[in-house]
This record gives sequence, structure tokens and C-alpha cells, in this order.
Amino acid sequence: MAYSCIQGLVRFRRTKHIHLMNTADRAQHWEQVYSTRQPDELSWYQVEPVLSCSILSGLPVQKDDPIIDVGGGASRLVDCLLARGYSDISVLDIAPAALDLSRQRLQEQAGNVTWIEQDITRFSAVQKYVVWHDRAVFHFLTNADDRLAYRKVLYQALKPGGYLIIMSFAPDGPQRCSGLNVVRYDADMLQTELGHEMELLETQNHVHRTPWGSDQSFLCAVFRLL
Repeated sequence: MAYSCIQGLVRFRRTKHIHLMNTADRAQHWEQVYSTRQPDELSWYQVEPVLSCSILSGLPVQKDDPIIDVGGGASRLVDCLLARGYSDISVLDIAPAALDLSRQRLQEQAGNVTWIEQDITRFSAVQKYVVWHDRAVFHFLTNADDRLAYRKVLYQALKPGGYLIIMSFAPDGPQRCSGLNVVRYDADMLQTELGHEMELLETQNHVHRTPWGSDQSFLCAVFRLL
């Protein structure tokens, strides 16, 4: 299943093999995904985001520093951050259904999180973040203009000296995910896309095991905005 990121992909609508998705297309696509699937039926599901939490704990970040999880609607990273005492957490996702899953899971703790329903390529941050976390969003931006828009938003939203934690499919990872094409990256490709104002601090290869037991190859990179 290296080509697919949703179990039983044959049941997923194939009428749109979208190469260049606009905001409305993306919103509709991801809302459908999260409205019709349980979180553990999606390939990117993690019971615990061990790697993300480990990387974050190794950065010189204070508990009250602003952190944003981009595309983290149904991710459990927010649970980890709250449990570790981080107090300024934002979660951004294009799909309201994904955000609702986390709010329902967290119950009263959801009030301690800023929830942002927005396409990342159109996001205008009202504060500066010390950490920008992106697990499996950037590789869906197959349009060069969308990648440029992401980069502009990133530079506007991240504090100078702030950290980007980004995870994308590696060169030997899936070519498609959730019925969509993706762009696979090595470290040099990521550096080129993000620009040399971003200092690459570290990279590591990571193999994610999907809920149905297949392996997906990711590249995890940490950058600092100069």
C-alpha cells in the first residue's frame, strides 16, 4: 500500500485526481475525509506522537512559548503538549470536522487551546510563534504557488530564532496519500523550498507504521528561522 494513505482506498471517491487544488477543493476534500472516517482508519494516525514530542523536548523552548500545530486537527500532539505543561498552543486545520474530533476528545481541556479553521496558504497569524509544527501538510502542496504562499505565511508567523519541525514523505515514501498526489522530499529539496533564511539544524529518517500495518517513509527536519 505504498501508493495509498487510506485503508480501503477503493471505497474513496476517485472522480477527482486533483493536481492543483484551490482552497475550496482542499476544504471539501479534508472535511469529507474526517467526516467519513474514524481517526484510526487514517494512515497518519498515531496513538502518541512520540517523535514530535521528543524533538520538541530537545529544543530550548519555554512552557509559555507560543506553539502552532499546522494541520493538526485530529492529531494527539496537542494532548502531549498540554500534558507537559505547555500553555500557549494553537491548532490549525482546514477541516472543521478534524478540529471537532480533538475538541471532543479533550473535553474541558479544549478551552486551553486556540483552534484555527483555515487553509494554511491563506493564514494570517495574529501572533508570532516560537515553534511551528507540520506533520504531513507541506507534502500535499503540489502547486509551486501554494508552496510559496506557505513559505510566506511561515516567515510572517514564526519569530526570528523560532523553530520549524516539519515531517514530509521521504523520496522512498508514498507517491499518493488520501487519493491525492504528494511531493516527496529529501533535506536539500526542503531547504530549497523553504529558503536559506531557514537554517537546517537536523534531519532524521522515520518509518511510520500505519494502523493497518504498512510502513511509510518520512523525512523529519528541524529548521531555525534566522
